Amino acid sequence: MIKDRLNERTLTPQEVRTILKTDNKEIVELCKKAAIRPRKNAKGHTYFSYDEVKNLRKIQAQVSAPTAVAAPAIVGGGSSNAAVRSILSSLQDLEAKLSDKIAKVIDEKLEGMDDVVVELIRCKTDNETLKQKIVDLNKEVYQLKNELNSYKPVALGFYKKKEVYVWE
Repeated sequence: MIKDRLNERTLTPQEVRTILKTDNKEIVELCKKAAIRPRKNAKGHTYFSYDEVKNLRKIQAQVSAPTAVAAPAIVGGGSSNAAVRSILSSLQDLEAKLSDKIAKVIDEKLEGMDDVVVELIRCKTDNETLKQKIVDLNKEVYQLKNELNSYKPVALGFYKKKEVYVWE
């Protein structure tokens, strides 16, 4: 049970640096050699599993050993699988980063569109209201012109209203 807890334990990059007694650059190189891809938690923080750190420690020991030990590993073909896994993980990382960047740019571009749509709807409503007002005012002008035309001059500046027949 304790072993399971150790296997599930995660370590931060700072803890890995302390355990391996090295800097970030060498950790990156060791990860490449071991085909280990650091994972990120929900908050975006990088972490390593306990087993990954054990593998990194083994790789670190091999790297610090004479180069004659490293040559058989290349001949054995095991490194080609590691290289393929490394390339695949790099491509997956690249794809994830590109997707995130594209989504971020699209979100930024569309951020103000909600306000624009609301404003457009408000303007369209105002436009329809003004069109109806114009129709109502045109009717009123027509009625007022008819009433004005019903007055005829009599004499000395006086006017007499003629009867206007309205058909109903």
